[in-house]
Amino acid sequence: MRIYYALLCSVLVAGPALAQGADSGEKEYPSPERFEDAILAFEMADEEQMPPKKAIVCIGSSSMRGWHEGIYDDLAPLTIIPRGFGGSNMNDVLYYADRIVLPYKPRAVILYEGDNDIAQGIAPAKILQTFRAFVDKIHAEHPKARVYFLSIKPSISRWHMWSRMQEANALIAEECEDDKRLSYIDVAAGMLDDEGKPRADIFKEDKLHMNRNGYEIWRDILRPVIIRAEWPHE
Repeated sequence: MRIYYALLCSVLVAGPALAQGADSGEKEYPSPERFEDAILAFEMADEEQMPPKKAIVCIGSSSMRGWHEGIYDDLAPLTIIPRGFGGSNMNDVLYYADRIVLPYKPRAVILYEGDNDIAQGIAPAKILQTFRAFVDKIHAEHPKARVYFLSIKPSISRWHMWSRMQEANALIAEECEDDKRLSYIDVAAGMLDDEGKPRADIFKEDKLHMNRNGYEIWRDILRPVIIRAEWPHE
């Protein structure tokens, strides 16, 4: 399966980020360096008080960043290190993993990315490839670390992109089936109404970012899985 998808992807991993063929016709990832200030802020906080080792790093885009205040209680009593930075994509977390994931020596990572990737025109196969590179980077230093991928969420403002999001979700879900250290967590199903469309009551006014109702859906889906798997390692 890995060989098959490798043939689908026309780009190669180059250093910490992913390069792209000039004639591939695909959109390129924007430079991760646009988040340097956000990463420096995390590092400054670490200098004041370094988070505990062997905890669970929660990283991702604004949907993860928006969960920072509530995630401690929602996943209690697990030890959580929230490291979401808004606007990020899969390539950004790959690029900055050396600075805001690996130094904590995590026993597990909860990841939410792919939403902005699709909005930026990145192909689902390339998102899979970048996810794979992120996982490989984590496992190169921490071979037993578990990675929980939260499925790309449906939203009202990006509903026209949903088919490509579903394609990316399916690729990553299949990838997770091949490795017992990987888990695909489907948070999307609970966010849809009886007609199969995004629920209006779980989003803020921008119809993209979730309100507390949305995070309660995520909590109720993720919590049983993460507690059962991670509490023995706490």
